[in-house]
Amino acid sequence: MRFFRPARIFACLLAVLIPAAGGVLRRQEITNPAADLAAKLENGKIALKYDEDRGYLSAVLKALDVPISSQTLVFSKSSFQLSQIAPEYPRAIYFNDDVYVGWVSHAPALEIAAVDPETGPVFYTLNQEGDPHPKLEKRTEECVICHDTFQAASPVPRLLVLSVLPNRDGNALKRAALITNDQSPFRERWGGWYVTGTHGRQRHLGNTIVRASADDIDDMKKFVAGMDLSAGANITDLRKRFDTRPYLSPHSDIVALMVLGHQTHVHNMMTSGAYEIHDAIQQGLTVKMSDAVKDAGEPIVRSMLFVNETQLTDPVEGTSTFAAEFMSRGPRDSRGRSLRDLDLKHRLLRYPLSYLVYSKSFDALPGELKAYVYRRFREVLSGEDKSPDFAHLSAEDRKAILEILHDTKPGF
Repeated sequence: MRFFRPARIFACLLAVLIPAAGGVLRRQEITNPAADLAAKLENGKIALKYDEDRGYLSAVLKALDVPISSQTLVFSKSSFQLSQIAPEYPRAIYFNDDVYVGWVSHAPALEIAAVDPETGPVFYTLNQEGDPHPKLEKRTEECVICHDTFQAASPVPRLLVLSVLPNRDGNALKRAALITNDQSPFRERWGGWYVTGTHGRQRHLGNTIVRASADDIDDMKKFVAGMDLSAGANITDLRKRFDTRPYLSPHSDIVALMVLGHQTHVHNMMTSGAYEIHDAIQQGLTVKMSDAVKDAGEPIVRSMLFVNETQLTDPVEGTSTFAAEFMSRGPRDSRGRSLRDLDLKHRLLRYPLSYLVYSKSFDALPGELKAYVYRRFREVLSGEDKSPDFAHLSAEDRKAILEILHDTKPGF
């Protein structure tokens, strides 16, 4: 396997780790699936099979239980391995509920971001040259260089799915970017990504190379509003755009992209909320703790209950087995219903409460914060909270979600 070596290789994946400032949460022991894998490699409890074409990619996905069907392909230069990324050589990203794996063909490092239940995203690389004893290396401090995310007064680790206006080399014009999640207008999603799937008359930025110059763009949103995006719409085969054979899958499934945007957003809200509470505790803000809990908890409640989710105007269908595999992974109630059931006709989920309620990150929320989130769930789902923000949840939705939670979430 022949590798090219950029001068500096760090793990950026989707995300940026911003070191804690001023007394935010820190912990000596890191516990996440990647850390567990690193420990098993260190003590010889697991071996990773090496492949001449893809290095340790297949072995790592298997070890971390990350499905191949989750593959999404991004061709914008959003990694420190950017010299190896282009529309002809997109970076593949694979994920499950807790882990994100990035692979660039013939690049020196495999990139891994794992969500620690208490500290949020933690970043690793795995050298892609054959080694009898491969080792995951934690890259916390280096990842601060990836993106500028210093908007918050007390920065925290973040996962980012960005939409850009890419030129034919994969560079973002004017470095303009929009964060993509379930609240993003469909038209503004996935610039710099390949997208396979059908979505009717809806349009998105995926599969599109922008021919304009940076001088033509004053405002990204206004520019996107005037673009003709039909050439990148309803694409089900990427073989005319680049050679898909080196990849584990020929797909960059639209459903996987939608789930990825939602999931990273909720992870960010939970991480941010946990840091806010620990900040308040360390600063001795006991008198205002109830305010701190509300400020930290309400964004979690809103993101998990899909407040301001962009509604679909036409059905969406992917091209891979991702949708079926995703739905098969969740617990089901006595009536066979799951919070992982997809809708894809009007919205992402059939029962709009995030499946990340089952995650270790949710269970590890500070006690006061988790109690607040649970209380707000009950208020909304019981119909006690009738505010317009939750009007997208019908009486049937609320009843079904409440019943599913009671059957499948111990402690609720």
